[in-house]
Amino acid sequence: MSASLASIILPVHNQADHIGAVVTEYVDALARTEQPYELILVPNACRDGSVAVCQELADRHSEVRVVASDRSGWGLAVKLGLENARGELLGYTNSARTSGPDLLLLLLYARVYPQIVVKANRKIRESWRRRLGSLLYNLQCRALFDLSNWDINGTPKFFPRSFSKLLSLTRTDDLIDAEFSLVCRRENYPMLEVPIFSTRRHGGRSTMNLRAAVRLYWGAYELSREAKRSAS
Repeated sequence: MSASLASIILPVHNQADHIGAVVTEYVDALARTEQPYELILVPNACRDGSVAVCQELADRHSEVRVVASDRSGWGLAVKLGLENARGELLGYTNSARTSGPDLLLLLLYARVYPQIVVKANRKIRESWRRRLGSLLYNLQCRALFDLSNWDINGTPKFFPRSFSKLLSLTRTDDLIDAEFSLVCRRENYPMLEVPIFSTRRHGGRSTMNLRAAVRLYWGAYELSREAKRSAS
């Protein structure tokens, strides 16, 4: 482990057409720091050429590593990346929606506040449907888990390796972010939310639709019941 190394996990799912541009943007942005970092690309159950593109990026950039998985899942990819991370400062982000400047900004905050969870709080959504869906989900999570933070799914997220309970997350799906906030609340890990105003999507199509949203709402409810059973 390196005390100064930052490990940033980037789940990749069928993003062969744009992941190269995304990683290049990240490398260019992070070059402005003087601290070492690694980008861990986690292509998961990709049906296109994402794995090959990721490997080409790793061959081109010494900071990039690839940990591929045949299984799919946002949470699974995050967990796999964390298991293979070598840094003392750990983070993950949605590579389709995070800009290079935003990733750099959150990393700098995490460097300045090394014993705090630092996460993005997206202030703008690209449509009223996404704004409404996000508001309802965040209100639900705040009520179920007694949370004070907003934008549960907001990334980038950074935290120190010493917050070890965040290395034992169990969800392999989209609920891992709700579990992340629940663990921070339960363990009293301090959290700083940084407002983000960009809405640009690098490419691909969002998998969030009505069915996925309902599954997310129901999953949060089930997660709260599990948490209550564990506490009793």
